[in-house]
Amino acid sequence: MTDAVSLDEAKVFLRVSHTAEDELIAMLIAAAQTKLAGETGVVMDEDAPADLRLCALYLIAQAYDGRGETGFDPAALEPWIAPYREARL
Repeated sequence: MTDAVSLDEAKVFLRVSHTAEDELIAMLIAAAQTKLAGETGVVMDEDAPADLRLCALYLIAQAYDGRGETGFDPAALEPWIAPYREARL
């Protein structure tokens, strides 16, 4: 199974051209995909919807760029996530 967001895609989105932080970025990819899969029930692989892939990239960028800072509201992604959210009783 291939990830919804590849390391190369994430690095382009982050504008990172070096390899020094590849392990960190790979960890952020895994964390973002796990978060979105848990929120939506959608398998985050290469067949994931484009809007959820974009949400993953935003989460990755926020974690990478905003290390330790606040200001990003994950609720801003809710309109993209909501259509995929599983109903829980």
